Amino acid sequence: MDTATTGELFASPPRANLLNVARAMLRPGRIGLRSIGRDVLIARYAKPQSRYLPLMGTRVHYTDEGAANSEGTLLLIHGFGASLHTWDGVLPQLTRRYRVIRLDLPPFGITGPLRDAQGRPRTMELPLYRDFIDAFVDTLGLSKLTLIGNSLGGMVSWDFAVRHPGRVEKLVLIDSAGFPMKLPIYIDLFNHIGVRMTSPWMLPEGIIRAATRDVYGDPSRVSEPTLRRYADFFYADGARQAIGKMVPKFRFDDVDTSGLASIRVPTLILWGQRDRWIPPAHAGEFARRIPGATLRMYPALGHIPMEEDPVRVGTDLCAFLDQGRASTRLSETTFQENRP
Repeated sequence: MDTATTGELFASPPRANLLNVARAMLRPGRIGLRSIGRDVLIARYAKPQSRYLPLMGTRVHYTDEGAANSEGTLLLIHGFGASLHTWDGVLPQLTRRYRVIRLDLPPFGITGPLRDAQGRPRTMELPLYRDFIDAFVDTLGLSKLTLIGNSLGGMVSWDFAVRHPGRVEKLVLIDSAGFPMKLPIYIDLFNHIGVRMTSPWMLPEGIIRAATRDVYGDPSRVSEPTLRRYADFFYADGARQAIGKMVPKFRFDDVDTSGLASIRVPTLILWGQRDRWIPPAHAGEFARRIPGATLRMYPALGHIPMEEDPVRVGTDLCAFLDQGRASTRLSETTFQENRP
């Protein structure tokens, strides 16, 4: 691949700045004086297939769907500020042939924060996410699975694959976290003490809506119900406190990525070239670090391509999961590089 093409492929789009934040704060909408209780969120956003698993002091919201005689088990893990709903669009394609489990990672979605003995939200760091995802997988008795993770969920996924190589059949990383980066401004706000102190009682809905639009390559594609759902989950009881404790620990410069070279399962990396949250250059870095990984870039999509264009992403996921068709569907549009 020539240098010019590589530079264009991994170029970062312009990121939001303080002016964008100021404009968002002035938009009409809720300011978050009241939190939304779990029962209300369940009534609004639970699925007919929703289940609740008692685990680590909370009830984890998840769904377990798919083919009765499935060809394998998929575990779908969402990113920062999202929920299992981010996979709604790709689910119909995946459940035709696979058992598909998706969950709300704490402190997000209906699951909400993990809490300590005094009922205070715990600080979510990678070691605690390791304990949580291990306990979730073990409790469900999943001995073999394919992991599909986006953003924060991508880091949880590849870290699990590094630590449990015998339990992972395939791995899919979608705009995954893991390498050092500058936090998106909508997350970095929580690094400011004033925001951390006031956000549990006041967080303008305009900020949440602007952040949600920012993860789409084309912000006009975000629907009003989607904007409302993201805001409601940020306003969930304890969520803002948990996020305020989490973000200052949300550093990637101390994440050990050396284990990526040990991953030996088929790996697919999907990335939106309009990702304003995690640099598209990180896509190439994952492809270089993971032996034999296949990379596909989406020129018009952003940080959550499976939500923005679910038919296209779902088709690529199924092609990868079905090894017999993967080479014909992906060969003309993927960049492969196997250097360590």
